[in-house]
Amino acid sequence: MVTDIESANVRNVMSSNIEWTDATWNPATGCSKVSPGCKNCYAETMSVRLQAMKQKKYVNGFKYTEHPDELEKPIHWKKPRMIFVNSMSDLFHEDATYSFIDFVFEIMMATPRHTYQVLTKRPKRMKEYVLNYCRKNNLEEIPNHIWLGTSIENEDVMYRLDELKNVKCKIKFVSFEPLLGMVYPDLEGINWAIVGGESGAHARRIEKQWVERIQRLCAMHDTAFFFKQWGGRFPKQKGSLLDGKKYQEFPKID
Repeated sequence: MVTDIESANVRNVMSSNIEWTDATWNPATGCSKVSPGCKNCYAETMSVRLQAMKQKKYVNGFKYTEHPDELEKPIHWKKPRMIFVNSMSDLFHEDATYSFIDFVFEIMMATPRHTYQVLTKRPKRMKEYVLNYCRKNNLEEIPNHIWLGTSIENEDVMYRLDELKNVKCKIKFVSFEPLLGMVYPDLEGINWAIVGGESGAHARRIEKQWVERIQRLCAMHDTAFFFKQWGGRFPKQKGSLLDGKKYQEFPKID
């Protein structure tokens, strides 16, 4: 069964059904699993399906693949939009070349009318790349129209938060999705937290107390709190209300 999120990513058009973005842009596709949050990856399922359908872009299935012909797509989007970068991959995958990441950043830097959301499970590589990029371009930090974030699903990968905090950028965010256990993150200096349960045929449980813990920590550190979904077999099966309210905050931009 293809979920709404998967459909949006596959079309790779100017709209998205992902609640916290407007569009997806996939200059690269494919990835590899690095932690428990990757177990039921929707992008892998969809990539394999599209490979079977002979879709040219997915000829390599879920193997990391760069698509230079996709690089200039945001330039042609005249209306400002929030863009999730590499929803079907990871820009800082170990097979991604610095030269290709450079091209992606050049496009993002050249189109400040858009807001870019770059999410990785490899924040150490992100930190190293951004430091080098800022040095080469005489930048103090990445500007606030490019948000850089990492995914954290449980305490075992909390080290990613420490790496993210050392990334030279104005807007930092964490996606606690799928949230697989209680976490105790120090959100000082983090602008935004997305929280969500897993969806799909093998969705793992999420507990209300796990979500409430992050919500309280967000309030302590003035971090915007976005509760995406409770999850289930289908993304919207159990809704997105927390104590009867919808929480969909976004970072404050100076």
